Amino acid sequence: MDNKFSDNSKVAVVSTFSDLIDTAFKGDINAVCWHRDLLGDFKEIVSKIELKADLTVVSMEDLQALELSEKGSMARAVILNDFQLLTDAGASPSLNLIKSYERDEEFDFISTDVYSFHVDRSPIATDTFLCTYYGAVSEILANHQAKQKVLLPEIRQKLQELYDGTEEGFECFLTEHYFDLHYQAKPGAIPVNLGLGHLWRLAVDHPEKQCLPCIHRAPIENNGEYRLLLIC
Repeated sequence: MDNKFSDNSKVAVVSTFSDLIDTAFKGDINAVCWHRDLLGDFKEIVSKIELKADLTVVSMEDLQALELSEKGSMARAVILNDFQLLTDAGASPSLNLIKSYERDEEFDFISTDVYSFHVDRSPIATDTFLCTYYGAVSEILANHQAKQKVLLPEIRQKLQELYDGTEEGFECFLTEHYFDLHYQAKPGAIPVNLGLGHLWRLAVDHPEKQCLPCIHRAPIENNGEYRLLLIC
């Protein structure tokens, strides 16, 4: 398949939803991309949805109720089909209209919001799915191009100063506050832009994982533009 992800050793590129679900994470591969060139006017859908908060969850009923042009209706059909495919596969998709995510500004030396490179963690075997239909696009980063922030000496020292407990409990403290999920890109690191319209499956940190979890982050939104994102 001729696309910009084909030569990335950490990404498996597929052409069907069943392959997206069935392709195994193994070795260096911890992201699968169902590569697509979508038809339809997703911008029209964004313009018709009422933003009720900085992040508004859009129900399929509200999506179906929109009065749309032919191209807008084509875009809606894509979203409805993706939603149904993921639901039938046992996932719980959510369609989000995003002005911005909440920022973590509690500390000036580490952030735990989604704009920071991070991995997802789950107590059970699961995956993260996402597709950006419109707006700024998420990025992933190869694991060898990043380092856990809690292992950086200057950050670790500040976290130890923040921690009030026994030395044995420090690692639990890092986990409980999600500090250990966040990464800093190494000098020269090249993030991979996930592109518009492609449906991605990313590896999660869970007890049965067969590979390293996929490091990713949400983008800074484009000025004056909302994002339309399907995620679960």
